[in-house]
Amino acid sequence: MTAPSLTLPRTVEEPPLLAPAAPADYLHGGGVRSWLLTRDHKRIAVMFLGATSLSLLLGGILALLLRVELLTPGPTIMSAGAYNRSFTMHGIVMVFMFMIPAIPTVFGNFLLPLMLGARDVAFPRLNLASFYVYLLGSAITLTSLVAGGADMGWTFYVPYSTTSPSAVANVAFGVFVLGLSSVMTGINFIVTVHTMRTAGLSWHRLPLFVWSLYGTSIIQVLATPVLGMSLLLVAADRLFGIGIFDPALGGDPLLFQHLFWFYSHPAVYIMILPAMGVISEVVCVYSRNPPASYRAIAYSSLGIALVGFLTWGHHLFVAGMSLFDGAVFGVLSMFVAVFSAIKVFTWTATLRRGSVSFETPMLYFFWFMFLFAFGGMTGVAVATSSLDIHWHDTYFVVAHFHFIMVGGTLTAYLAALHYWFPKFFGRRYNERWATIASVTVFVGFVLTFVPQFLLGNAGMPRRYYAYPPEFQWLNVLSTGGASILAAGMLLTLVELGYALAAGPRTERNPWGSRSYEWLSASPPPTENFENELVIARGPYDYHLPE
Repeated sequence: MTAPSLTLPRTVEEPPLLAPAAPADYLHGGGVRSWLLTRDHKRIAVMFLGATSLSLLLGGILALLLRVELLTPGPTIMSAGAYNRSFTMHGIVMVFMFMIPAIPTVFGNFLLPLMLGARDVAFPRLNLASFYVYLLGSAITLTSLVAGGADMGWTFYVPYSTTSPSAVANVAFGVFVLGLSSVMTGINFIVTVHTMRTAGLSWHRLPLFVWSLYGTSIIQVLATPVLGMSLLLVAADRLFGIGIFDPALGGDPLLFQHLFWFYSHPAVYIMILPAMGVISEVVCVYSRNPPASYRAIAYSSLGIALVGFLTWGHHLFVAGMSLFDGAVFGVLSMFVAVFSAIKVFTWTATLRRGSVSFETPMLYFFWFMFLFAFGGMTGVAVATSSLDIHWHDTYFVVAHFHFIMVGGTLTAYLAALHYWFPKFFGRRYNERWATIASVTVFVGFVLTFVPQFLLGNAGMPRRYYAYPPEFQWLNVLSTGGASILAAGMLLTLVELGYALAAGPRTERNPWGSRSYEWLSASPPPTENFENELVIARGPYDYHLPE
């Protein structure tokens, strides 16, 4: 069969094409068994969407409980031990069960083959296995956290994690299994990008979201085994008294910190690089402009992925490293910020002379830009050792991490969810209610974490159950912001849930995007495309004549 050329009009306004009636799309056909045993990347993505959304819900409820506890300087609704277990559970659930897997497993799984003009990922069975490994790791982790408890924080720092009277070894094994799922996804994506591109799709015609997934996958494959090895050694130290990290047995706790952050700082980019890919897509679509510099955004993704491996030491400025080492890690940390700044300036330049529209995904773009830029500047500050010594282990670090990681990942996740919702489900959400939810989320987030910058600068340590009374007004303000944020997330759940159940049917390409995933129906058929594609243009050719 001769492969047809891609001959769609080269303008933004493409003729509306109603989504095909069920059961032509991937959502229909077969029963529960067909979903549980599916090898369709789109169905696997939807199952990941459900699982990671439940993780976000659980992590959010725990965060709200922590903020309620901190309303008063003393005990409010829980004991000190329950508080320690709650913030440990919150951190582990949000980092390992939501922020790291969410965008790659949901939107990466669904969109990568569509963006490459492929029928599926390179290894469909491995893809399904990664989902069940994720479920297994989540089950082990949550069961251990609920039944046995853990109070050492999401970082598993020794010597406390080797001596704490809680289920540390079981939780560590659960996180190890979650990491295995991450590695499986990364391998699948790398092979898919290299081998599954359709005819005419060169590297410089790839959508920018693909570049971000590719960089993320490199980090997943190279860094995650270091975390897995470290956590298994913590478990071995605890169970068998080997003495690798426990100083009471002759071990070195600083060795664990180096190993943990060698993974966990690149893991920061596992969270934020896919978010940057989402933002790159959204800004082009809603400004009706190609990126100001395609190669700058694409290559900076690889730069962040690679240089991120060299910056772990700035987490150890107060651990006794030499002045020379501190200076080197500080400079390298700021060097990573250069690649991030390239993206921010390029996104801003993309808006120039564009026809900017303010649909909900574009609002999330602006929220992302504010949170990422603000959080990034505080990141440069804490990469300066003289400032970091003052802010280390205070609420300033908590606010910085949440601004750039949680804020950046969450706003990009919600931007992606709204932007690709018609592609996933063939339905439209209510724009007015989505806008209200978006503004509520942003206002709540800022009110939650800006006071924490002030608390940290004033010297309030993080992870403390009780605090001096003079800090109460800022904690009350932060808890009020958390309540607003929770209301915004609940409204988002309601408006998208209603759209899924009763939203109007969508056009094939409601946003006028030029990216390749919109060349298929919305929602796509099981085989993605009716005919094989031959790509004859770039994914951002908004201004080319027909």
